[in-house]
Amino acid sequence: MFSVNEIIKATNGMLMQGSPAAKVPGISTDSRKLKPLEAFLALRGNNFDGHDFVPVAIKSKAGCLIVDKKLKNPVPLGLSVIKVKDTVLALGDIASYQRRKINLPVIAVTGSNGKTTTKDMVSWVLSAGARVLKNEGTKNNQIGLPQTLIQLTKQDRFAVVEIGTNHFGEVDYLAKIARPNIGIITNVGPSHLEFLKSLKGVLKEKSALLDSLVDPAIALINADDKLLKGLMKYPVTGRRIFSYGINTKCDFRAWDIKLTGVKVEFKVNSGFKFELPTLGDYNIYNALAAIGAGRILGFSYPDIRARLAVFKFPKGRLNLVEYNGLRFIDDTYNSNPLSLSAALSALHDAQCAGRKILVMGDMLELGRQKELLHRQIAWSITNICDLLVTVGDLARVTALAARKNGLAAKQVFCCANASQARDLLWKKISPDKDDLILVKGSRSMKMEEVLGI
Repeated sequence: MFSVNEIIKATNGMLMQGSPAAKVPGISTDSRKLKPLEAFLALRGNNFDGHDFVPVAIKSKAGCLIVDKKLKNPVPLGLSVIKVKDTVLALGDIASYQRRKINLPVIAVTGSNGKTTTKDMVSWVLSAGARVLKNEGTKNNQIGLPQTLIQLTKQDRFAVVEIGTNHFGEVDYLAKIARPNIGIITNVGPSHLEFLKSLKGVLKEKSALLDSLVDPAIALINADDKLLKGLMKYPVTGRRIFSYGINTKCDFRAWDIKLTGVKVEFKVNSGFKFELPTLGDYNIYNALAAIGAGRILGFSYPDIRARLAVFKFPKGRLNLVEYNGLRFIDDTYNSNPLSLSAALSALHDAQCAGRKILVMGDMLELGRQKELLHRQIAWSITNICDLLVTVGDLARVTALAARKNGLAAKQVFCCANASQARDLLWKKISPDKDDLILVKGSRSMKMEEVLGI
């Protein structure tokens, strides 16, 4: 619940008409989902302008309009109208205002890979007997994160937010809105190099999260990541750093790791046993972050263990699924060199009586290193996969490199798009029920179409 005056105060906006004392039950940026008396905030995007939908919002009985330009048509006199400098920034300002108003622990997660799974694991652990607000899916940008925090209420016990980025300054901007008490950095890898330029650039952008931590200002960092390890050597006054990992001495360390079919078992520290319903042992890192956050916030090892044992992984993230009698590893949500290597490792370790097949789409936003990174991954593919199907021009570079590395020409196929790969898979390759097929590629490659989704 917001008053019009609170919105004006938060955004430094100007009331063009209506009463500052009026109340709105919420704020919506989608005129189609607007509920009666909610404020409609007219966002502008690359392909749309929310101001064009003001008439729809009025018809849906909006209680307030938040705009950044003069409206074309008259507005009913009883309806409050607030003019701001920029509606996107205003959304962040309102979210920041709500965050400061609601006093609760906020946990923020960033990193090159594993953000969404880690965010969901942390939320799942903390939601045992408590109400937890989190980003839905991957709403982790300058629109999605504020939309999440605006929903904060006094009934929430914790908030767990994912912070994404592909340009310098985005983590800093979002972290200043979220004001996290605990900041988790999962890893630093070659993602979004088109804009972040190098691994040092990625590290600089991700570590900006730690600069915006508020009391008690706790950082939780992957100690096995070579770049992140450097952050622990130079602690900042007023910030406490905890670490997790497998291969390094740290605060939360996994050991005695066992892969048993579709389950991963491991122990933490002095011997607390955990299990995850997943193919990939790299998900242990995501679980360790959740274990660390849980312990810092006072949860017991047995309670955390019970929650993680029944955790449901987000769709498109290393899910073992059956389609038309065949087994697929659905890792279609996104791809970069680090996450593809991890998925290939899971494919390597998975039990399979038949062939191991990779359907690989382009890895995008890799900048000047894009072809090199696509060539480099071919060595792992050659040593793990019996058959390779590529989708896109960059993945074709991988296909050529795989042939040079020893994968026979008859075992390598190149396609222009995902639907073509799907047809080729069913009509020409004809997988057997004993085969295991990993499907992975960047989001815009629409690799889920291979599975008929």
